[in-house]
Amino acid sequence: MEQIVKKIQARDPEQYEFHQAVEEVMESVKPVLDRNPEYRQQAVLERITEPERVLMFRVPWMADNGQVQVNRGFRVEMNSAIGPYKGGLRFHPSVNLGIIKFLAFEQVFKNSLTTLAMGGGKGGSDFDPKGKSDNEVMRFCQSFMSELFRYIGPNTDVPAGDIGVGAREIGYLFGMYKKIRNEFTGVLTGKSLNWGGSLIRPEATGYGVVYFAAEMLSTRSETFKDKVCLVSGSGNVAQFTTEKIIELGGKVVTLSDSSGYIYDEEGIDTQKLAYVMEMKNIRRARISEYTEKYPNSTYVPIDPGLTYNPLWNHVADCAFPAATQNEVNGEDATNLLKNGVYLVSEGANMPSTPEAIDQFIGNKILYGPGKAANAGGVAVSGLEMAQNSMRLAWPRDEVDSRLKHIVKSIHHTCLDAAETYGVEGNYMAGANIAGFVKVVNAMLDQGLV
Repeated sequence: MEQIVKKIQARDPEQYEFHQAVEEVMESVKPVLDRNPEYRQQAVLERITEPERVLMFRVPWMADNGQVQVNRGFRVEMNSAIGPYKGGLRFHPSVNLGIIKFLAFEQVFKNSLTTLAMGGGKGGSDFDPKGKSDNEVMRFCQSFMSELFRYIGPNTDVPAGDIGVGAREIGYLFGMYKKIRNEFTGVLTGKSLNWGGSLIRPEATGYGVVYFAAEMLSTRSETFKDKVCLVSGSGNVAQFTTEKIIELGGKVVTLSDSSGYIYDEEGIDTQKLAYVMEMKNIRRARISEYTEKYPNSTYVPIDPGLTYNPLWNHVADCAFPAATQNEVNGEDATNLLKNGVYLVSEGANMPSTPEAIDQFIGNKILYGPGKAANAGGVAVSGLEMAQNSMRLAWPRDEVDSRLKHIVKSIHHTCLDAAETYGVEGNYMAGANIAGFVKVVNAMLDQGLV
């Protein structure tokens, strides 16, 4: 296994996030390989860490001032052993091939855990929609889809939204796909409700993160009642994580964006959350505006000189990293534990560094890794695909009920796999093992392809 990791690092030395994701999974599945020697003979590790297809392309588009701009587009189709590739598109300046590969690799196991027939993929661009007009975003999306359309389809690869890609972007992408292919089909998820979207889809990731946390709390006969919660981010996932925590009786005291974070000791109630949603979703303003509306709160700007994030240095019971990868480091984990946090449920993909994870697991707190805790989003994307196939639209209660059932199943699967392989209570190992075994067995059933 060490040789495989070294080979991956030597072949793609700049893809640090991908290396981190691979090492985490390999560490967890060692006991699986020991019990199943045929896996090594069939080189399943080498096969599962190599994408089936990597697409990288130029995306030229015209700004409102007439200046032509050029960005880079990506799609990594990682594994299709259990279904068509499924995973979001991320539009953000930080996007590069290594980040997309890491996200696609994580998506394979996350999708496997949902019980739905979905493989794993991910895509995006280094385009930044912030500060762009609707027409500029439309022109970029149309250019992006004019290349991507060749490689996707309802039975091949079904992209969705991610950071920087919401209902607006999905609409522009879908419109271009429909025009080029001359067909109306469920090739994208996250669509608007009046033309094929699913109820609960915008809320699904955030709701799922909280449902998973509630399942973890139930193992200690606890609920969210009066729990103080730290939430990072202020986008879709953070907003609906906050909404569901409030509904279940908890109190959220933080939200953040790339400029800094706000701390509201009184708690972010339903009215305050509605203001955040209007501020972030409609006006696309900075989180610092919150303190102008609610002066009893505090805004803390990002200090690049700090080696830790002060957002994670408040007294609380639960933490929900819902912003981006590696936002919780070892020092942050120390602060969380010192301040009484005993549950971490990840809304973002791989938001905790290996050093932080070691502390969470070593201290035996309730730690829900992203591939299990935030699988609710892609689960409802899968439900949207099913509704599109049947030309049906399920009511809100039915979708929410199915989401809860899937999250409960994921929780049970993680615990069961962990117990089977002698790491009781370790959700990360359980998620990695369960996802790995299901995908690898499907690959072996299908032969050497």
